[in-house]
Amino acid sequence: MEFPVESKYQSPLQNATDQDITTVAETAKAIRPDAGLRSLDHYKIKLPSWRYAARQKLIPLIRWETPYVAKLQNAIRSPILDSYFSITANLGTHTFFMIFLPILFWCGYTDLGRGLVHVLASGVFLTGFVKDLLCLPRPLSPPLSRISMSPSVSLEYGFPSTHSTNAVSVAVYVAFQLRSINSDINPTMKTILDTLSYFYATSIILGRLYCGMHGFFDVVVGAILGAVLSVIQCLYGESFDDFMYQGSTMAPLLVISVILILVRIHPEPADNCPCFDDSIAFAGVIIGVEAGNWHYARTGYAWDVPVPATVPFDLATIGWPKAVARIIVGVVVIFAWREVMKPALLRYLPPVFRVVESLGLTLPRRFFVQASMYTKIPKNLKTDNVLPPISEIPSLITFFRHPRKSRSVSVGPQSEADAYEALAFHVKQCRESNSSVSRMRPFAREEVKSDIKTISSKLPEKPRITALPTPAPSQVDLHSGLMLPDVFPDDTLTPTTPPSSGNTPDRRSSEYRRELEQEERDIFLKVEKPRVRYDVEVVTKLIVYTGMHNVRIFYVVP
Repeated sequence: MEFPVESKYQSPLQNATDQDITTVAETAKAIRPDAGLRSLDHYKIKLPSWRYAARQKLIPLIRWETPYVAKLQNAIRSPILDSYFSITANLGTHTFFMIFLPILFWCGYTDLGRGLVHVLASGVFLTGFVKDLLCLPRPLSPPLSRISMSPSVSLEYGFPSTHSTNAVSVAVYVAFQLRSINSDINPTMKTILDTLSYFYATSIILGRLYCGMHGFFDVVVGAILGAVLSVIQCLYGESFDDFMYQGSTMAPLLVISVILILVRIHPEPADNCPCFDDSIAFAGVIIGVEAGNWHYARTGYAWDVPVPATVPFDLATIGWPKAVARIIVGVVVIFAWREVMKPALLRYLPPVFRVVESLGLTLPRRFFVQASMYTKIPKNLKTDNVLPPISEIPSLITFFRHPRKSRSVSVGPQSEADAYEALAFHVKQCRESNSSVSRMRPFAREEVKSDIKTISSKLPEKPRITALPTPAPSQVDLHSGLMLPDVFPDDTLTPTTPPSSGNTPDRRSSEYRRELEQEERDIFLKVEKPRVRYDVEVVTKLIVYTGMHNVRIFYVVP
């Protein structure tokens, strides 16, 4: 099915002449790093040399696979699949797991719940760590269209895929649990649950490709990471529980210290990426689960079978009404804790941070405003992508009731990382075209000039996000079309003729520089601007999510 073009992005190459192309190399050298070619030097300036070198090794792979991902998307694209994959993507989000995991504890599946917390929280933290470490962009749009119910997801880096890590870790761990010696589930039910878990993982991974959010490299590495985390949990989870819940007070203190150290050494990204926010939230989840379970195991209310700190639950004893009430009240308690603690901390922590800052004890992070630079934090600030506030629950219900109206389809750069990659890719293609065209005889160059004009006519215009029922285009051949093949035999290659005096390289360089600078300004005016983030949010998230899972434990204490 072909989808009509809704949004395009225009490059200065569209008006390029053959003389412009032959002087791209000189132009690139003439442009300063803080001008039109800032996109090429941005990561070299912002990142340490070893991180920049690793990024440069992987970028060609992402660019190479993008047209193939676009062909896959275009081949199977349909409105029904758009709705399906945009909805099911929510089953791999942090919000889903933050609500679903406590239910396992309340229903007596403490071993399963704790194991999933370990693999999921570790996966979210580790993928966020790697994303900010390498700063690799998502596959370019165009040629891909990005389909999502949460546009903020596009603000993150692409490698590796957190959704794929979460989905595979869940599938592998559930499969292990179904085959454990303690499992008393009948064979038929085991087969059904096994099939569902693998279908779930496959659907999430395929959905990330279909929605244009990730490439093959992102999802494959993410899936491998999820499988490794689950295998580690399966092999050493029981030993860790023995260390944690049968040891001294030093056990939880050691775990908490390690987590806080990991938070502190979390890499600084080159762009304003929200990956760190999610990592912080799940670091708080792990702290809350381990500290809460350690204390709960010593209250006398917990069972020691099948694992320490198991929440007592017997459906035959308490009955369905009480079991359902326990879940409903528990979810309400979790949201109430968040609604009370978050605004309170955002109000009372800034003065404390100013005192600490005056003593020179702050550990500032890039893109976080320090307390001395603001007086108060605005009310109703959306500081959390993990667990939505109660006020957003009606809109979430609307999302699922009207998926076609709720999803958004965007074409064009959406984040700073997208913008830098789009600019870098365009300049790279100019340089490559220059290296081949500049050596050709005049008749060959005229043929290339015609090809370039044909390609340029397909270049997308300025991006915009749409929320239309039928998604927009997938310009499959655009990305690969910009890669000019060397179709001319060696015997046609001769030195280029000198340019005419009326159009010197310096003049063309100046004109191209202005066009490239204007292109950069246009792109960055269109990308979604990340919100202002405040230094107190880090501690706020740690306290809120740590307390949330402590409340989850003690809410069920008789």
